[in-house]
Amino acid sequence: MYELFGGSHAVTAFYYNPNIAPRPEYDKRLIELERFAALKRFSLAVGAYNKSAWSERVQPYRFCGEKSERCWECYRIRLEESFTKAGELGIDAVTTTLTVSPHKDAVMINRIGKELESSKGIEFIAGDFKKENGYKRSVELSRAYGFYRQNYCGCIYSKRERDNKGTGQLKAF
Repeated sequence: MYELFGGSHAVTAFYYNPNIAPRPEYDKRLIELERFAALKRFSLAVGAYNKSAWSERVQPYRFCGEKSERCWECYRIRLEESFTKAGELGIDAVTTTLTVSPHKDAVMINRIGKELESSKGIEFIAGDFKKENGYKRSVELSRAYGFYRQNYCGCIYSKRERDNKGTGQLKAF
C-alpha cells in the first residue's frame, strides 16, 4: 500500500507504450520500470506492443510536431488502453505519469482522462505532476536510482525531430 492522493492505495503500474521506437528503446524503458517495480514492490502490468495500430491512428498528424494533435492522439490511445486494463483488473481509478514531463500538455492529458472517466465509469485522477518541482524531483530520483533517461518522448516522429533539430531541414517520414 502506498500513501497517495490523501489515502492508502494499492498501486498497479501499467506499461503501455506502442509509440516507443525503435523496439530496443521500448525494451530499455520497460526493463527500468520492471526493476523499479521489483525494488518498490508494486504490481506491474504490461500491455501489447502494437506499434502498427498506434502508427495508423497518429499517421494523419505525423508532421504536426510536439504538443500537437499527434501527441493528443497518442495520449488518447494510451489512456484508452489504461482504462481498459483498469476495467479488466477491477481497478477503480486511473492516473498517468505523462504530466511530469515539461514537454507534455497536462491540460489536454487531463481533459482526455476526464472524457474517458465519463465514458468508462472509472475515476480519473487528474494532475500536473511537473508542478511543485515534480519534474525536478523525477530527475533527482532518476539519478538516485541510476535510471536510464531518454532524450526524446519515444515516438519515431519525436526521435526524427530531435535528430533533425538544428539542421534547418525538414525530412519526410
